[in-house]
Amino acid sequence: MVGYKRYLENVGDLTRGKKIVSSGMTQEADRCREALRLALAGETVAVVSSGDAGVYGMAGLAMELAEEEKARVEIEVVPGVSAANAAAAVLGAPLMLDYAVISLSDLLVPWETIKKRLEAVAAADLVAAIYNPKSKKRTKQIAEAAGIFLKHRPASTPVGVCTSIGYEGEEKIVFSDLGRFLKADIGMMSIVIIGNKGSRMVGGRLVTPRGYKGKRF
Repeated sequence: MVGYKRYLENVGDLTRGKKIVSSGMTQEADRCREALRLALAGETVAVVSSGDAGVYGMAGLAMELAEEEKARVEIEVVPGVSAANAAAAVLGAPLMLDYAVISLSDLLVPWETIKKRLEAVAAADLVAAIYNPKSKKRTKQIAEAAGIFLKHRPASTPVGVCTSIGYEGEEKIVFSDLGRFLKADIGMMSIVIIGNKGSRMVGGRLVTPRGYKGKRF
């Protein structure tokens, strides 16, 4: 089993008796290459990502490297629960209508490109799930993103901030709005969900109505 140390610890019940290969963050390519090497040697290998391996995870990288290195191995992607869906479940039902998922990390994508995507999503009135909103070094991006959305949506637009969802004893859930959510404690383990113009609080939960009510089909 190959993966980032903390992710492997999360599935400790599945790692017993298995050969473990772990490394730190930003070493994804090295981990994937080691997984391919082990697979070519005849091992059955699981590359562990958090959430869903195909959503900001390792699945695509494994396929790219396998092609690059001409490694003839069978790669199966096992679906998981992406952070946006986990956060939506604890907030209520904010992703009931069209939505977009955007990472604010500019390690792999230029910030100017990310800003263009934020502008397009905000203008299209899509609900937005924001990954990697803030880190110790990257503190301005989430504020700039909020400013972009405020150009297109009222400050009263509901926002949910979910941190460490799925980590027992560490979970934090904050209901706020577009004008005030930056006051919440936001970090790399956080997901920020920004509602659209129709999103609202229903019984203490964040809901984006799809339009079922009163409709006949």
